[in-house]
Amino acid sequence: MGTGKHRAPNPQRQKVGSMVAAGAVPLVLALVGTGVANAEPAQSNSVEEAKQWPSADAPNVIPYEGLDIPDNVHSSLQWARPAPDQSYLAPVGVLHSPVPVVPVPPIAPPPGQFRFGDVTVPTPDWITHEQAVQINDNAAVAEANLATFLDSVGMERSRSDRIAAQTLGTAAMGAVSGAATALPITISAGMMGAAVGLVTGLIFAPIGLVAGPVLGATVAAAAVTVPAAIVGAAAGAAVGAASGFIAPARVLGD
Repeated sequence: MGTGKHRAPNPQRQKVGSMVAAGAVPLVLALVGTGVANAEPAQSNSVEEAKQWPSADAPNVIPYEGLDIPDNVHSSLQWARPAPDQSYLAPVGVLHSPVPVVPVPPIAPPPGQFRFGDVTVPTPDWITHEQAVQINDNAAVAEANLATFLDSVGMERSRSDRIAAQTLGTAAMGAVSGAATALPITISAGMMGAAVGLVTGLIFAPIGLVAGPVLGATVAAAAVTVPAAIVGAAAGAAVGAASGFIAPARVLGD
């Protein structure tokens, strides 16, 4: 990184950035989903057995033995494949109704990166490893499912991969663009939400005087950012799918 003069942080810009980030996080979590596993504690077969805490026994009777994925690779998909070679692209060919096909395996992300189809971006520091894994896994599975469907209607794998990757990639860019376009409205909505939150927070003073404006600004900003990002993602996905479909075929090299 190059060196340069540092300027004092702008409090107003920091507030705006926080509101935009807060509005984007619910969208990301809503798009990728999150699972919650519920487990009941094991019950002893003998009521006379003495209880011991902490337990001296191994908690997992059958240890999990999966592939050792590096910590800087945000993925848990053991069956993932490397990114395909794009030097060859088959023609679209004759399409037909969907038929059963072998599921297309997902594509592993590069180390330290989010991968949304053919778009990769560095993972921000404020995203935990577990969150990054969930985002990458769900994006990769969505891309693989789309490629599987395209295989099922008669497309050759290189064309299926191309369309699926461009669809996910432009959808991600469209979501960011949509959220950025709505930024002026987001700022206004955030300020109004903060004012409403302050008035509401008076009931729960003194905590409400702090939490009310923050919660009000966050909810109002998200109410603007999330729909704008969804519209942008849908438009981007359509453009990416069309671009991958009409891309000219490339023959195999020598």
